[in-house]
Amino acid sequence: MTTQLFRKIFRIGFFLSALVFSASVLADTPELIRALQSGEHIALMRHSIAPGTGDPSNMRIGDCSTQRNLSDGGRVQAGEIGQTLRASGLTEARLVSSQWCRCLETARLLSIGEVEELAFLNSLIAYRGQNAEMTAGLRHWVSEQDLSTPTILVTHSVNIGALIGSYPREGEIILARRTESSDLIIVGSIQP
Repeated sequence: MTTQLFRKIFRIGFFLSALVFSASVLADTPELIRALQSGEHIALMRHSIAPGTGDPSNMRIGDCSTQRNLSDGGRVQAGEIGQTLRASGLTEARLVSSQWCRCLETARLLSIGEVEELAFLNSLIAYRGQNAEMTAGLRHWVSEQDLSTPTILVTHSVNIGALIGSYPREGEIILARRTESSDLIIVGSIQP
């Protein structure tokens, strides 16, 4: 087999595997939405694209000019995620967000419900020394929630990682099943 022929076969194989992977992700979204609507699951979403890392040292809750915010692409991404959720059957949800502007804006741009603020979802990076306490508070809060209404928590990667051990990409939604003992078991994710 010539090198050129091998490269063509490799490219075709790579292209086909990418198509199959993309189709499987899209096919799983309606199934994950049905699970979210079952009353036994909760969704954890990392805010959409917000270039950079962390926040300026003068960061203040409620003052978006002091925070790292969504880019134009992040706003588009959040709107597209909302369209995907609606097209998959999720037209209304309880949206609970970190008080950081990038999370609140992401939640609003999903356009599937009113947005509530929850301090336990605020970036753990800003609360050094209180991470375990905040994560325990969030875990307790989740254990007490009525999940009969689909519930999406919009927060930061570090918070999701501390809660369930998985660090999502910007805009990714991780679906977790809440067990009788209030543990959270990851069942899948919706990619941005």
